[in-house]
Amino acid sequence: MQYGTAAAEQACWYMQAAAVSSPAAEETAAERVERLASESAVVVFSVSTCCMCHAVKRLFCGMGVHPAVHELDLDPRGRELERALACLLAGVDGAAAAAAAPVVPVVFIGGRLVGAMDRVMAAHINGSLVPLLKEAGALWL
Repeated sequence: MQYGTAAAEQACWYMQAAAVSSPAAEETAAERVERLASESAVVVFSVSTCCMCHAVKRLFCGMGVHPAVHELDLDPRGRELERALACLLAGVDGAAAAAAAPVVPVVFIGGRLVGAMDRVMAAHINGSLVPLLKEAGALWL
């Protein structure tokens, strides 16, 4: 996955200030993923130029769910986060997971890993996505 330096520099100015003043600056990438995933009912780790990421965000917005979106290409530690997400998805050590295909989008609902686009779409098609969203408090219908 490519990370544009212009996009990273554009977002860097506020992220660096937050990282310096935050005790979370010393957390590992896996700890950060876990923390971010638990802060909102629906969390999407994404890349701003990824069409599959766009599709999953549109799916949620179309359902009336507004996920917390973390754009890895705009995050100074985006590559580290991507490796941590790959390990979570693959269930293996970082070396094998890092060599795998791009992992985004990665979706968490209610702090639990749902998975990549294929798992989200399968849950949507088989009808299990709406109950997950209701259970997490992201959908009230």
